[in-house]
Amino acid sequence: MAQLNVGIIGVGSIATHRHIPEYQLLEDVNIVAYCDIVQERASEYAEQFGGKSYDNYQALLQDDSIDAVSICTPNYLHAEIAIEALTAGKHVLCEKPMATTIEDAKRMIEAATNSGKQLMIAQNQRFTEAHELAREKLSQGKLGKIYSFKTTFGHAGPESWSVDGANSWFFDKRRAFIGAMGDLGVHKIDLMHYLLNETFTEVGAMIETSEKEGTVDDNAVFILKTKSGAIGTMSAAWVYKGEEDNSTIIYGEKGILKLNTDSEFNYIFIDEEGNKEAYKLGKIQTNDAQTSTGTIERFIEAIQGGQPVPVNGQDGLASLNVIVKAMQSAQEKKVVKI
Repeated sequence: MAQLNVGIIGVGSIATHRHIPEYQLLEDVNIVAYCDIVQERASEYAEQFGGKSYDNYQALLQDDSIDAVSICTPNYLHAEIAIEALTAGKHVLCEKPMATTIEDAKRMIEAATNSGKQLMIAQNQRFTEAHELAREKLSQGKLGKIYSFKTTFGHAGPESWSVDGANSWFFDKRRAFIGAMGDLGVHKIDLMHYLLNETFTEVGAMIETSEKEGTVDDNAVFILKTKSGAIGTMSAAWVYKGEEDNSTIIYGEKGILKLNTDSEFNYIFIDEEGNKEAYKLGKIQTNDAQTSTGTIERFIEAIQGGQPVPVNGQDGLASLNVIVKAMQSAQEKKVVKI
């Protein structure tokens, strides 16, 4: 395969722990540029691994040798940078949520279409072995008609791993737009779209700032209904103590499917008679002890193979739309159609 040159825009925690090391695992990828408003951060990586450092992303985008960029900035900058990068002829991997408004998300999709370049959103929950097997089994009718589900993603909050700790932009509504819903909720919405192979039509939500000192949510629960009539819940929180919870349970006419509810077996199917089928299928996406989420690998494979990315702009928009409607639901205190 031809070598691909990549630039990293935003050298904070997600770039440090996900994008940079995952690109470095791929032999046919070179990270040739790092950009951050705190140029010392960018310079440290450039000095350690080689490449150029910038404190201005527009200067990085002018480098014609760069084929693709990862956008790892605060949420409010995603759309602006992605549109400019696509227009400059770069493939784009953008962190989630893809944008802070529906309008900006649509503009990103339009820019990708016009440029002919790939736009992928880094919603990585699809890529665990348990979730991939679940998608396969569900599409084959393993559970029959789906009646209900409950899915959650929660931990103690980003201050423990953000480079800025409790002063992180994650807690600032102006820069983040949303809190746990944007950090974790969009992941689980995308996962349920993927597993159920359908979108949601209605949402009722309760959203709180229960603990954190900031201007964004840290605790949210949605009630969701699919087009086929399945009703379930999604929880996203930064207030879960002790250990992370990234579990999903789906209830159908032929049994129950449990994903990442057990520390040993992360895929468990229980049929109507109570017979159990359990598999050990790798680790769930967490902040600990993980070398690869699969996101970077699939992004590069799509570019090199000329194939569609697995989580495109429309997928990112669909997840964002549910979140926006949930915010409306919480504000108006009523169920909202999506």
